[in-house]
Amino acid sequence: MQAIGKLPRIAAIVAFFIAGIVALEGLSGPIVLFPFAIVPLCAGVGILRKRVWSAYGFAIFVFAQLLVIPVILLRPGSWTGRAHQVVFTVMGSLLFGIIYLFSGRSLATSGAARGKAFPWIVVSVLTVVPFFFVQTFEIPGASMEDTLLTGDRILAQEFPHQTPERGKMAIFLSPQDRSIVLIKRVIAVPGDRIRISRNVVILNGAALDEKYVVHNAEQGFYPSDFPNEISLPECAEGHEMLSQQVVNGDIVVPPGRYFVLGDNRENSLDSRCWGFVEAAEVIGKPLMIYDSIDQTEEQAASPERDWVGKRRWGRLFKVF
Repeated sequence: MQAIGKLPRIAAIVAFFIAGIVALEGLSGPIVLFPFAIVPLCAGVGILRKRVWSAYGFAIFVFAQLLVIPVILLRPGSWTGRAHQVVFTVMGSLLFGIIYLFSGRSLATSGAARGKAFPWIVVSVLTVVPFFFVQTFEIPGASMEDTLLTGDRILAQEFPHQTPERGKMAIFLSPQDRSIVLIKRVIAVPGDRIRISRNVVILNGAALDEKYVVHNAEQGFYPSDFPNEISLPECAEGHEMLSQQVVNGDIVVPPGRYFVLGDNRENSLDSRCWGFVEAAEVIGKPLMIYDSIDQTEEQAASPERDWVGKRRWGRLFKVF
């Protein structure tokens, strides 16, 4: 058997370089990236061992990632203002995929062992298919503290779509700006009657025991009773919507709508301001925290400083 050719040798070096970059990104950025360093590492080792499918398999893996991009682009708020990243990702994937295809052909013509195709196909499928069912979100503010903290990264179920449940969190498009994705707790579903008395939620005539709620009296944006006649900044449209559904002092949630509140009750723009959330605007529900970085709201909101901060190890993989 001939010695490994120049192109496969270069491809192996590139694979090791990619593995190192991904591992570093996993340590300093999204920790879920760290296991993905194993894939190029195995490709590099396999190519040096003259396994044809180590090159072909990694090419399939790289090309498979291209299938995820249209799915991400179609999601609300995804890749906003990051067109250059999309172009860079597509061009890079095409370039690397071609390099490894030609490396595999070079190994094959040199008489190298074929290796196994099945593991590479399985890995490619397992790293692509979940993106059609789940989505990742970052928590940029404190409206859901202490359930969700600024800098939490969550994994959410998007498909199959489920009807929001009373008392559970839901992810939806902001009624004020549909380019923004929000997460709040569903307090009332269609047909429910709701009001707030002295900061206590009364649902269908009974007071809710909300152990997840945080109250901060110093912020005091909302009155302690709701509904009311008090005009709040930028909330006129929502209040008009809610006023049409008031019956005997309670807000009656109409069909196809939901009433949501933040757990950090005085620090949350929610249904008390912009009214109901339409069922069609609900994207999914959170499943777990896959990463968490201790950040300020300014750091979390800055695209150039997404991962500045100390990792909160104790919050990792917390399931809701």
